Amino acid sequence: MLSEVGHQRTMEEQLQRYITHLQVEKDASPYTLRNYFHEIQQFLDFLKDQGAHSWDAVDRHVLRRYLLWLRKEGYVEASMARRLSEIRSFCRYLLQEGLLDFNPMDVVSSPKVPKRLPRYLRNEEVEALLNAPDLSTPLGQRDRAIVELLYAAGVRLSELVSLDLEHLNLDRGQLLVWGKGGKERVVLLGDPAVQALRTYINDGRGRLASPKTRNALFLNRFGGRLSRRSIGLILDKYSKLAGLWKKVTPHLLRHTFATHMLEGGAGLRVVQELLGHAQPTTTEIYTHVTPSRLREVYMKTHPRAQD
Repeated sequence: MLSEVGHQRTMEEQLQRYITHLQVEKDASPYTLRNYFHEIQQFLDFLKDQGAHSWDAVDRHVLRRYLLWLRKEGYVEASMARRLSEIRSFCRYLLQEGLLDFNPMDVVSSPKVPKRLPRYLRNEEVEALLNAPDLSTPLGQRDRAIVELLYAAGVRLSELVSLDLEHLNLDRGQLLVWGKGGKERVVLLGDPAVQALRTYINDGRGRLASPKTRNALFLNRFGGRLSRRSIGLILDKYSKLAGLWKKVTPHLLRHTFATHMLEGGAGLRVVQELLGHAQPTTTEIYTHVTPSRLREVYMKTHPRAQD
């Protein structure tokens, strides 16, 4: 199984080369790089504990013991499937580089992951969240603009934190973002989001800026670019102030954006473009029917729904 070149490098060295490949060739985010390295290294450590110090020792029995170990450690099917997918991709890279003769992961199937409907906020919950920041302060103006943007444009967290001033065209209500794999797309902004951004840029941002501030759109209190972690803390703060008492994340607001667009009559293809999904099947998870929509259609269409 292991080629002559593969014998010359340890599995850890191969992993380091793979992470460099993801960073340089695939432009993977720091979050992706960190997860891939940690979770594949966890697998390599398991192999060592099993006495498997090379790919030649990785067979069906070892992989089944790995899955059993993950289950005993409390990992759910989705986490197990993600780890197998990462390891499978790692092995494909080794194949392409001539470090393996065939993929040892081909002998095992990923656990079936039950499909879950994406959670989303109701309209009144979104309004409560948007009204929570104090617009008399620069931080409140910034935070209102962040929530407006996450909901109005459905952007990913990684796309939000990398925004610069030059990516905005508020006169046209447009925003230029770079999504997964460095793919560029234009997202649209409604009037409330445009107004929130204008207020923040014309007032709050200037009060947060420092001599070292460059072109980052969203700034922290020291004038530097706002971090991913800070945005998570911001959403936690305002979800509690709004009385939601549920975990509000950028991804939840992205789900909410897609759900409300489809409920409003937008076509699946349009929502796919706005979200930056490469495949329509990715967007199809948002086509669930909400209870309110279900009742509305029933009352309008069923002969015995009302007198």
